[in-house]
Amino acid sequence: MKAVARLLTVLLSALMVAVHADAARKPNVVFILADDLGWVDTALYGSRYYHTPNIDTLAKRGMMFTNAYAASPLCSPTRSSILTGQWPARIGITSPVCHLKPVVLEKGLAEKASPVCEALPAQSLTRLKTDYFTLAEALKQAGYVTGHFGKWHLGHEPYDALHHGFDVDVPHWWGPGPPGSYMAPWRFGPEQNIGAGKPGEHLEERMAAEAIRFIKAHKDEPFYLNYWQFSVHAPFNARPDYIEKYRKTVDPDNPQHCPTYAAMVASLDDAVGRLVATLDEQGIADRTIIVFTSDNGGNMYNFVEGALPTSNAPLRGGKASLYEGGTRVPLLVVWPGVVKPQTTSDQIVTTVDWYPTLLDMLELKLQADQQFDGISIVPALHGKKLERDTIFCHFPHGTGSFDGFQPGTWVRRGDWKLIRIYCVNDDHTDRYELYNLAHDIGERNNLAAQLPDKVAELRAVMQQYLDDTEAVIPKPNPAAKQTVDGWFSRGTSSVERSVGRLKIQSTGGDPWVTSKPYVYTTPGPYTVVFSMQSDSRGGASVYWTSTSVKKFAREHRVNFDAQHDGQMHEYKLTLPIEDTIKSLRIDPSSAPGTIMIDRIELRDAKDRLVKGWSFEK
Repeated sequence: MKAVARLLTVLLSALMVAVHADAARKPNVVFILADDLGWVDTALYGSRYYHTPNIDTLAKRGMMFTNAYAASPLCSPTRSSILTGQWPARIGITSPVCHLKPVVLEKGLAEKASPVCEALPAQSLTRLKTDYFTLAEALKQAGYVTGHFGKWHLGHEPYDALHHGFDVDVPHWWGPGPPGSYMAPWRFGPEQNIGAGKPGEHLEERMAAEAIRFIKAHKDEPFYLNYWQFSVHAPFNARPDYIEKYRKTVDPDNPQHCPTYAAMVASLDDAVGRLVATLDEQGIADRTIIVFTSDNGGNMYNFVEGALPTSNAPLRGGKASLYEGGTRVPLLVVWPGVVKPQTTSDQIVTTVDWYPTLLDMLELKLQADQQFDGISIVPALHGKKLERDTIFCHFPHGTGSFDGFQPGTWVRRGDWKLIRIYCVNDDHTDRYELYNLAHDIGERNNLAAQLPDKVAELRAVMQQYLDDTEAVIPKPNPAAKQTVDGWFSRGTSSVERSVGRLKIQSTGGDPWVTSKPYVYTTPGPYTVVFSMQSDSRGGASVYWTSTSVKKFAREHRVNFDAQHDGQMHEYKLTLPIEDTIKSLRIDPSSAPGTIMIDRIELRDAKDRLVKGWSFEK
């Protein structure tokens, strides 16, 4: 028996040696995921303000994709899609709420919503369940050492990176961004493993250093390095010397003109350069796969030094938007000896593809019961076309407070993209928008009314996806205020759409309407222009709120002499606002009556249209 046992031990040892020897021949994987880096936030993809020499150089080693997408316009859903190979709609993480304390593990519909929301949104999961056999676990099983560095945002313990297949997790942080600042001292808690840092140290410099330490420690064995950068997510601060460097080159006519954000991009680029240089120095670059991408589009709703952080133009919208600016992202893939250097692909790919793709690249098999929503894009890496040309995004959240931030679903098939926005019509039905991205990358020409057959075709494809993933579909909010094109009835008024106009019915002495709060991109002063017909009586005013004015108040209004003769009159009022407007309020009269308002325009100091409401269907 002892002889048999010894023989089994020898055979087992030989088998383990063979497994490790085979694993040692497999390439390393470095997966770099930027946070909130927009499609045009690198010089490689067209920025004329940000300098990204390391990312530009990385592209020369491999393939650049022009039609790459994140699975969601916000971070946590996209991150879950990378680790599982499944759509966020199927997983149930559809909003970046994984830093919150409540543990929600079942998807469903919210029971209530703000009165400014037309729809009841989905209730997102707040943790990535440990039931999944993640990408990290698959590579670890195959003999890889696994390390996660940077942002996680998929849950506190026991849903952290260490419980999802990673051997190392630095800084073991569950939050959506760096606590306090990118510049040390940081405000990480005692459970984090990097301390407060040295004064003046940039967090991305430290993350790169930790990742480099991991590379050097495991250069002689296969490793999977997940470097998920904190940059360029809020808080918006950066190295002072970088900020001053970019402040000297600001062009106010360039939509990208925020020095602080430019400095943040520079630190992100520095970190990429340091990692790639380390692979070269350690002599392992020729057997290391590198993926560089972003978790969603660039931020276009916060303000930094009085300006938007960035611009995704020519794309419409940005982070949290259903439009291209929300989900189209940069993507570079380096696969030495396989992917030809300095090549480009226009194939449509998305982050759900990375799990099956990496298994294919590493010649690893799926688990017996494992299923992916994504596909292997290895054919595209060989310069071929993919058989699949259809991808989806389900984002059942949003208030409409900026362009595209509404609960909706989109499908892209070839050059066609159909967007379904839930409960947004006057009767709480859904609105459809159809765009041909080959001719209209900015999504300005909605072809839905002109091409009903194409809408019907893509609606059917979308519905099949929603059914298959058991997606949570928003429903009308019973508490929603009466609204027409984002204008609410308040006081003694009711509103409806009538012959292409906003009809206000006043039943008393205090009728007024307000626009839904909106994130505008242009600072004041403003001019509001509209035509109004009234058979009511009394004085009239326009109020506003802004980034500094939180409530409608008498000191923040402009009175005007309304004509109540039953005829249409045009009014043009200057609003003395120095910062950025948030919402408008029109008090058309102070008595019962019927008021009809034609198109409302908000114009900037140069008389350029900032936003318009036409009240047409």
